[in-house]
Amino acid sequence: MSYEFNRVWLARKFEEIQKRILKALHQLDDEQVNWSPGANSHSISTIIRHIEGNILERVNKGVLRQNIIRDREAELKPTFVAKEELSRIIQERLQFVIDTTRSLSDEQLEQTQPVRGKERCNLDMLHQCAAHYSEHMGQIFYIAKQLLKEEYQSTSI
Repeated sequence: MSYEFNRVWLARKFEEIQKRILKALHQLDDEQVNWSPGANSHSISTIIRHIEGNILERVNKGVLRQNIIRDREAELKPTFVAKEELSRIIQERLQFVIDTTRSLSDEQLEQTQPVRGKERCNLDMLHQCAAHYSEHMGQIFYIAKQLLKEEYQSTSI
């Protein structure tokens, strides 16, 4: 079985997520990307650091079998990060996911990785990552719209 359709679909989805998050970030300043809607909510900065942590765990460690130790607790701790650094994280980390997705063989997509006590194939995990990052992209848009109100510019492609 050839997984070419999945490689192409996933790469395009990760490109879309990358472009749209960058368009939202471009509209905000350092204070806004670090603003949180409430005590039980995360800032855009925290959400982006969480996406980065997920990429490290699921792609670097899970798919590519690199020796990575993720500190999920630290990535979810409110930390001031400049907008330019967040843009760099999104640009570089998602480009890495795009390039990796395009380069994986069918055999690599069929390999499994442990996720919460279950073995899941890498193809399944990449689709889960696309869904996960899309959900967080929506959170980023919602926060940006709260901050910018009618000045918010749609990121739709």
